[in-house]
Amino acid sequence: MDGASGTDDAAAEDQPTASALLGAALGNAARRAGMDPATAEGKSTGHVVWSAMGGWRGVIESVVPGLVFIVVYTLTIDPATQDGNLWLSLGLSVGVAALFTVARLIARQPVNAALGGLIAAGVAAAFAAFTGEASNNFIPGFITNTVYGAAFLVSAVTGWSLIGLAAGFLMGEGVAWRRDKRKRRVFFWLAIAWAALFAARLIVQLPLYFADDVAALGTLKLVMGLPLFAPLIAVTWLAVRALYPATAK
Repeated sequence: MDGASGTDDAAAEDQPTASALLGAALGNAARRAGMDPATAEGKSTGHVVWSAMGGWRGVIESVVPGLVFIVVYTLTIDPATQDGNLWLSLGLSVGVAALFTVARLIARQPVNAALGGLIAAGVAAAFAAFTGEASNNFIPGFITNTVYGAAFLVSAVTGWSLIGLAAGFLMGEGVAWRRDKRKRRVFFWLAIAWAALFAARLIVQLPLYFADDVAALGTLKLVMGLPLFAPLIAVTWLAVRALYPATAK
């Protein structure tokens, strides 16, 4: 199956506005993450993946706020109620994310990643604080995984793979890749792989949420975060390079 929508070449070219804008947005995001073949030429796959994750600082900013929340909550669990100190856990988690953002501001470095982490920590904390349930700290993550997973799945089955749109923009061919069956097939399966990653997170984590097992849920969220994201980034990068060998020389 190659995810073809049955649209002919002429019709494909008649989809300029939405596909071009989306491809540009996705391509620019990939470029900012260090995944532009033009600037990554000669670099190893490991280097590209590491750059996409933001290096050591990006990894720390992504992981530590969530790690602080789950560690503090677990360590403060009251044996009588089986509940941890929610406010302390949330306060320290958001506080750490805020410190990362301030540190970047002081160093006059780009704050996008750190600010994104602060916003994510703040929104998650709001869900938990307003409901008084620690498990609700993970609701924003469920929403994000659902939206991203659905977007990748829909793009695959309609023949407009998000990976293909991003790659097409970066490689300067727009949506011309849709006329190449091999590219369409590869981009289809890459989009399916990303959709499967987000679906797997939901399948594994939602039962723990409904069981109110905060410790296990927090641990699995970390395990299914960057450790799964990095290999899929590598596979995506290698697959795209294989489709455009000229850029690998």
